[in-house]
Amino acid sequence: MLESKVEALLNRHSFELYNKKIVVGVSGGPDSLALLHYLQGIKDKRNLSIIVAHVDHMFRGQESYEDAMFVKRMCEQYDIPFEMTRVNVTELMGITGKSSQIAAREVRYHFYAEIMERYDCSYLALGHHGDDQVETILMRLTRGSSGKARAGIPFSRPFKQGTLFRPFLGLTKDEIQQYCQNHSLTPRIDPSNEKGIYSRNRIRKQVLPFLKTENHHVHEHFQRFSEEIQSDELFLQELTEKEINPVITAKEEGKITIDIKRFLRVPLPLQRRGIQLILKYLYNEKPASLSAIHIDQVFFLIHHQEPSGKLDFPNGLKVIRSYYHLSFQLQVTKAEAYLYEIKEPGKIELPNGGSIRIDYSDGELPKTNQYTALFKVESIHLPIVVRTRKKGDRMTLKGMRGSKKLKDIFIDQKVPIQDRETWPVITDKEDCIIWLPGLKKSSFEGIDYTAKRYILLTYDK
Repeated sequence: MLESKVEALLNRHSFELYNKKIVVGVSGGPDSLALLHYLQGIKDKRNLSIIVAHVDHMFRGQESYEDAMFVKRMCEQYDIPFEMTRVNVTELMGITGKSSQIAAREVRYHFYAEIMERYDCSYLALGHHGDDQVETILMRLTRGSSGKARAGIPFSRPFKQGTLFRPFLGLTKDEIQQYCQNHSLTPRIDPSNEKGIYSRNRIRKQVLPFLKTENHHVHEHFQRFSEEIQSDELFLQELTEKEINPVITAKEEGKITIDIKRFLRVPLPLQRRGIQLILKYLYNEKPASLSAIHIDQVFFLIHHQEPSGKLDFPNGLKVIRSYYHLSFQLQVTKAEAYLYEIKEPGKIELPNGGSIRIDYSDGELPKTNQYTALFKVESIHLPIVVRTRKKGDRMTLKGMRGSKKLKDIFIDQKVPIQDRETWPVITDKEDCIIWLPGLKKSSFEGIDYTAKRYILLTYDK
């Protein structure tokens, strides 16, 4: 039953599950465990290569570590490569000010991308299901989301250099649990899923059961709604880009200006999407405080009789009207460039509030994450240099061929424009970039078991 529903969803999206190298995100819970079992079952027949990635967020101490060991044993049983990382997300929340759910999600997806690069995989499979879809759409509609956000969880989307896909979106939670029982799978249960403090859990416990009593196939209708909204929005976004580009009179880093008269000739359904497109370009990562109210304020400014006016948006963005021109401008303060050299163990405090620490390690090697990096001493030309970025900076990326511009990495990683000028860039004596802390590691980073001594770099943001 589960197998046929998964196949039906794959066929509807013309997604062929053959000859693929797939990283599978496995927490140890019912959804991801069933997904791993399903993919393992078709691995030989479909010529699949599977690598499991697990993140221990360290929320539950020893219990969450045991989740990781449980998944590791499953992988050993299936003879599948297992990769894990442990990140103290609670500590990360204190540093970044982000919520537990957002901070944990960012850590997971960063690790998934790292494993995809390491194993040269083009696909990431996650275990989201139909009940998750219903919950997500209801949450976003309740919060006032618009456009594509209302569509909820996509079946697939581009992710880094590959594709993320979710083959279980056509299934209910009950069907997955039944699958686990049928195949004698004993998943780990995270008690936080039962807490009523999260709005998703309240929808799961109170709203979803009611909807299922009204229609047992409600998840199928929500999935159809999701797919229709996504296809409609894709078409409307293409139209928006086509109509908005001639309206833009000036475009530079941190600033876009539009001609109001031309803008008002754009069809109304595309005007709102045009403003959203401009904000997305400038912000890279949408601030949590940005809402539909801000879009309404832009329209009020456009239609107001006064020839000038100004709006203050989150994160220092200003919207300024001057007669028939409207400018969206981020207040980017030009940061002072810096450069430090490090030869000996120690710590450097950076102007952006962070710090870089260097240590030598010739014993047991520590586990690394996006904020730590290991280099064998022989591969680095000392001194190590910590500096701000320079025009034309490029670096080789771990697990990938060729090099990439730092500017493109900042854009891909959604680093706010105002943070890019002070972000630390780590190079060796020859100005070869070996690490972009918190974002990307170079081909020089990693463990070589023939090496006797390592340099350990740690970035505290």
